[in-house]
Amino acid sequence: MVFARRVNQIEASATLSIASKAREMKKEGLDVISLAAGEVDFDPPSEAKEASIKAIQEGNAHYTDASGILELKELIVEKLKRENKINTDVENVIITPGAKYALYLAMQALVNEGDEILLFAPYWVSYVEQIKLAGGIPRIIPTNEDENFKIEMQEIEKFINPRVKGIILNYPSNPTGITYTREELEYIGELAVKKDIFIISDEIYEYFNYNNNHTSIASLSEKFFNNTITINGFSKSFAIPGWRIGYAVAQKEIIKKFSEIQSHSTSNPNNIAQIACIAGLKDSKDYVNKMVSEFKERRDFFVNALNSIHGIRCLMPDGAFYVFPNIQYYLAKDVGGEVPGNSLEFARIILEKANVSVVPGSAFGMEGYIRLSYTQPIQRLKEAVKRLCAILDK
Repeated sequence: MVFARRVNQIEASATLSIASKAREMKKEGLDVISLAAGEVDFDPPSEAKEASIKAIQEGNAHYTDASGILELKELIVEKLKRENKINTDVENVIITPGAKYALYLAMQALVNEGDEILLFAPYWVSYVEQIKLAGGIPRIIPTNEDENFKIEMQEIEKFINPRVKGIILNYPSNPTGITYTREELEYIGELAVKKDIFIISDEIYEYFNYNNNHTSIASLSEKFFNNTITINGFSKSFAIPGWRIGYAVAQKEIIKKFSEIQSHSTSNPNNIAQIACIAGLKDSKDYVNKMVSEFKERRDFFVNALNSIHGIRCLMPDGAFYVFPNIQYYLAKDVGGEVPGNSLEFARIILEKANVSVVPGSAFGMEGYIRLSYTQPIQRLKEAVKRLCAILDK
């Protein structure tokens, strides 16, 4: 079979492959603590579950509009105005099968063959592959731990050449949990307008912002809104990653193109899941607040516990639900009877010897680190740290 060139250059997601291996080990009866996948451990809001059950019982099994159910878009518009200070309308919103697909639509609609897209390393694993699928070229802006995984804003302009078409922001970030200040967002917005490049602002972790209120770059001025595609969804905030409902917010012309692509690729988002999100948006704010409060408690415990392990260094993230500790000390050490050499081998050894699944930093464009999700109760996080100590802290 001769595959298309765009398919042959795609690399499998290390996050999903490690999560898959962890599930196989669980099936074999092993007690694996899964800290690899970005999947919260809460049940969905009761309002959302009840609404979905009712919709099924009423025989709701038909197509919706390609861009999603109008009532859901109206509620998102209300939410954007109230919480994000983005003054917009339903024509500026499309509902998608997950936020990941909204990102995919953005790449397909805006990236031409040979266009370069800027993104900061470490970056979420799928950005690079989606850029390549669209025929684009990822142009990586490196950051470092000493600068809290950021660079000086003035340095960004050095990476912009005539082939650069856009820049991806993800804040709070997966995998580092860093976020951006209002001043930093204003600088990036002005730079994007000056250079006439678009901004993809992935804000899926907006509620998981533990130090400050979230600021959407599209809210800061009308000219920023015109250059920005805001990506969001309900997988994290409503604990429904498998229900696949996300959304994008942008200029009407952009949303129209997104809808055209979606109509020929997925037809429409899942109708039952959309109905569930309608109920969730109406009644689940207390649920979200409670979940975020618990995740902050987990973050505080987990970072301190990891830093207590000899040779591990872990920054305190601003948000999301990941930590990105430095494990370079151990890459040339004996770990469970082996010398890892790189973060992929380190992750493999930790899974096989300690029954704890993590993701290698190389998957995010930064060697010498691992990503761990604190999507387990604190007692399980304590057990994970205990197992890590058993083979690391000698």
